[in-house]
Amino acid sequence: MPPEQGRPHRIDVSSSALRFLAQRLRQHRRVLGTRWRRLSAGRQALLPLPHLRNGQPYAQLAAGFGIGTTTVYRYVTEAVELLAALAPTLAGAVRTASMKAYLILDGTLLPIDRIAADRPFYSGKHKEHGMNVQVIADPKGRLLWASPALAGAVHDVRVAREHGIIGPLAEAGINCWADKGYQGAGGTVRLPCRGRWDSLSTGQQAVNQSHAKVRALVEQAIATLKSWRLLCKLRCSTTRITSLVQAVLTLHLSSSD
Repeated sequence: MPPEQGRPHRIDVSSSALRFLAQRLRQHRRVLGTRWRRLSAGRQALLPLPHLRNGQPYAQLAAGFGIGTTTVYRYVTEAVELLAALAPTLAGAVRTASMKAYLILDGTLLPIDRIAADRPFYSGKHKEHGMNVQVIADPKGRLLWASPALAGAVHDVRVAREHGIIGPLAEAGINCWADKGYQGAGGTVRLPCRGRWDSLSTGQQAVNQSHAKVRALVEQAIATLKSWRLLCKLRCSTTRITSLVQAVLTLHLSSSD
């Protein structure tokens, strides 16, 4: 329906993701013993999808569904928290990836609406405020796992350490390609040769070129995450961002199976 009529925008998500969420909401309601809601589980499942995919505001969703803005917020929050709880853990992602030849690790910044005084969230690398999320992709660039979000001022290697990413990969014997931001990570993390290009030997230059080609595929996984437009400019509390990222990850994986 056209948005000017107060209806939700069309959303570019698979029907399997919608069915997945609706089924989980029905199960959740049975556990809670819910007898009546303003919307059915199937209709409630339609609320978080345009919010996450298109960044559609609560007020517009409320107008489209004929319910109050507070109800929309409550329904969306309930669905997001439910999806976030279903997101794969790092250990689960490592088990899933155990048969892969290697993995690719990289960090991305999710921009947030903050003022200049909020230094902990300012990334010097990206020159903007945001939250650092670590992404693991398979050799084809498919998104496998996304970490909880930390303040953007934290460097990639420190974020990886705080989330305990390096140890499980090393224990599983999985090689992990990463960029120079992970210097000193250790384990099975594979990094390009250090030094300026013109100071590297021919062999080192060849290694770095090969490394860059492999690592470039992680951009596909990051693009998958950021195709959910709410994550392209977050205006909510930073305490909610991890749940939003994990909810998006769950929806993506549910439609990829």
